[in-house]
Amino acid sequence: MAKPGKTGIARVIHATGYSIKGLKAAWKNEAAFRQEVILAIVGIPLAAWLANNRFEFLWLILPLFLVVAAELTNSALEAAVDRISDEHHHLSGRAKDIGSALVFVCLILLAVIWGVVLFDRFPL
Repeated sequence: MAKPGKTGIARVIHATGYSIKGLKAAWKNEAAFRQEVILAIVGIPLAAWLANNRFEFLWLILPLFLVVAAELTNSALEAAVDRISDEHHHLSGRAKDIGSALVFVCLILLAVIWGVVLFDRFPL
């Protein structure tokens, strides 16, 4: 059964508006999101400077975007869990911990990729 509402380009326009609203909410309410966006703002030009080719540039910026996407996912999960109840429940805690682990794994990937590239550029 199809969902009622906008279709075609009107749906895309409305979806874009919702996405922008979500980005603004994350920026306003989530310090970790702000930090990771700043990391990406610094990292993207640095990646352009470090990369030898477009493929390497993409490998450097991919984990930056993954970290931001993971943080958005974690923030959405935490907001949904907090909306349900402010009482401590082990499943709520587990959900929040797993969301945090998602961000952590993406940060490890970022460190590994950047470490390999930097070590290749500046061997010890």
